[in-house]
Amino acid sequence: MKGLFKSKPKTPVDLVRQTRDLLMYVERVLDTRETKREEKMIELSKSIRELKIILYGNGESEPLAEACSQLTLEFFRENTLRLIINCLPNLNLETRKDATQVVANLQRQQVQSRLIACDYLEANIDLMDILILGYENADMALHYGAMLRECIRHQSVARYVLESEHMKKFFDYIQLPNFDIAADAAATFKELLTRHKSTVAEFLSKNYDWFFTEYNSKLLESSNYITRRQAVKLLADMLLDRSNSAVMTRYVSSRENLRILMNLLRESSKSIQLEAFHVFKLFAANQNKPPDIVSILVANRSKLLRLFADFKTDKEDEQFEADKALVVKEIAALEPKDNK
Repeated sequence: MKGLFKSKPKTPVDLVRQTRDLLMYVERVLDTRETKREEKMIELSKSIRELKIILYGNGESEPLAEACSQLTLEFFRENTLRLIINCLPNLNLETRKDATQVVANLQRQQVQSRLIACDYLEANIDLMDILILGYENADMALHYGAMLRECIRHQSVARYVLESEHMKKFFDYIQLPNFDIAADAAATFKELLTRHKSTVAEFLSKNYDWFFTEYNSKLLESSNYITRRQAVKLLADMLLDRSNSAVMTRYVSSRENLRILMNLLRESSKSIQLEAFHVFKLFAANQNKPPDIVSILVANRSKLLRLFADFKTDKEDEQFEADKALVVKEIAALEPKDNK
């Protein structure tokens, strides 16, 4: 007879509500009977897995737009995201992965052409503080980092992170001894500084002094090869972006910046040399070089020209050769300026 009374499959709304109730239970109840808590944790893992299947499909069928829309609306109607973030340390590894994927997917779900995750995060922006500080917890760092990168797809959320005191912490997170966590922090840092062009340009202009002081000393002059390589590549990406032209002009007018780039050009690593060249060429191509920049280039002219004579890429690269020829021409033609 049991087969006649099968329970109705849960709707997306029911499933979110059940997940929320279980998360509230897990967050609230720490000293209950071990067996009851274990049962609830198993239920919670199952619920989060089912949410993931609705959002991603099950391998055989694609996700249904209407179900995703209902799930998203209910998820952000109340504090389910806050509960998931707070409870993540209590979940097992597989459930943490599922929860991270659910949170990531929901940042992209549109309901009536609106990204309602963005509205929710603007009203609950302190959640970004929890996610950023997650880099200090080895067990949580990669899950919170993945969530954070998805959340900063929203421009207003990225602006909050850029303008927060936490931004300074990334210079240390990128150099954490745990390679995976350091690489994850570097990926988030890059996303923050390249995704939203107008917001990044505004941030770099307003925070130029402290930002590049930290960038130069902690990243470009780091003793860690990978940190230096990633940093000089990201620097090239930032300065070559048209929206950062004012920042680029300021950067290439500094003798200290030029000194650092010339040291990177002398590195034994070909990839660091190449990335450094993409920044160095901006100093050489600047038609309004300050006198002290000109005098440094003139003083080092013969060394630079010797370096570029042997400077080649592994594969044929017409653009690189054209840039190099231009740099060589500029340096060869330099005349010392009066330092007035």
